[in-house]
Amino acid sequence: MNYFGDLVPKTSFTSLRFGATRPNLGFSYMHRFSPRLSGRGALSYGRISGADNLSADKADNDAAYRYYRNLSFRNDIVEVSGVAIIDLFENRGTYLKRREFAPYVFGGIAAFYHNPKAELNGEYVSLQPLGTEGQQKGYLGRSPYSRFQFAVPFGAGIRYKLDRQYDIGFEIGWRKTFTDYIDDVSTTYAGDANLPSAQAIALADRSAEALIGVSAADKAKYSGYGEATQKRGTDNEADWYIVSGFNFSYILTPKQKSPKFR
Repeated sequence: MNYFGDLVPKTSFTSLRFGATRPNLGFSYMHRFSPRLSGRGALSYGRISGADNLSADKADNDAAYRYYRNLSFRNDIVEVSGVAIIDLFENRGTYLKRREFAPYVFGGIAAFYHNPKAELNGEYVSLQPLGTEGQQKGYLGRSPYSRFQFAVPFGAGIRYKLDRQYDIGFEIGWRKTFTDYIDDVSTTYAGDANLPSAQAIALADRSAEALIGVSAADKAKYSGYGEATQKRGTDNEADWYIVSGFNFSYILTPKQKSPKFR
């Protein structure tokens, strides 16, 4: 798994850091309805992560702000999804005579639970209850975001027939979410007075750790971190996450002797 959000190397949508990729494991059940159309339900668990000090280049004027912002997170995601799969080439024969290679596209709906955390003193702390942008105190009318969210999964893949009942494949799928808080970063700093605890204050602004040893001139250049109304993230687009990898399929023995994909 990987993600697109506020803690990536560039501000463009296509930016991601491959070093932040984390594992994902899932189980699914697919049923074929016609020579081209199948439906699939799936349950998966995986992790995404991001860190300013690893993704942003402090030598790049456009990225230095994010480097000295110095925020980081990891997020474990449990997803339930239902998608329609459309094979690009139809198969009207039995499952035994299915195509050796079967490219496909898919799209559907997903629900997921996420829980962004950040490391503090060697322990990972859940960020949502802290309201790091003033949500717990209603700063500027903000309210806590939900850890239960919906997404639109879509993508493409290819299956390869190993033998009569086994397939392997590769798939890549994007998840368009409707929250900007997968990484717990979205809008502006709330300021210490609008945060509920010392722990929230420590995790809302971590720039001081990155500015140790930095010249006075550079500190002045990158001032304003942690101050109310100062920019913390960009809220003009929701976060995305992406799931890619290999899958292994077993075809259940049909009740009919010679079922056809119709």
